[in-house]
Amino acid sequence: MTIAGSIILIMLGAILTWAVEFDLAGLDINVVGVILMIGGLVGLLFGLYRISVTRRAVGPINEPVVRRDLVDEPETRRTTVYEERRRYDEPPL
Repeated sequence: MTIAGSIILIMLGAILTWAVEFDLAGLDINVVGVILMIGGLVGLLFGLYRISVTRRAVGPINEPVVRRDLVDEPETRRTTVYEERRRYDEPPL
């Protein structure tokens, strides 16, 4: 049961308890309203407890954090460049 559902049950129970003037044979509307309010209150407390448990902080971890590189660095390659020396009396290519 969510927190919103619990609040809706509490409101519905309060309406049935204090605002409805209707009588049924063998059924007391006021008692039904009180039961709905109690059920909504229990659901609300459980929902709040569940939220507080899931949001607790995690304590420190004793293991040191080790950074691992996922990508290996490529090997460096040696590039050799050969240049031809031209003389000025040759025509351009």
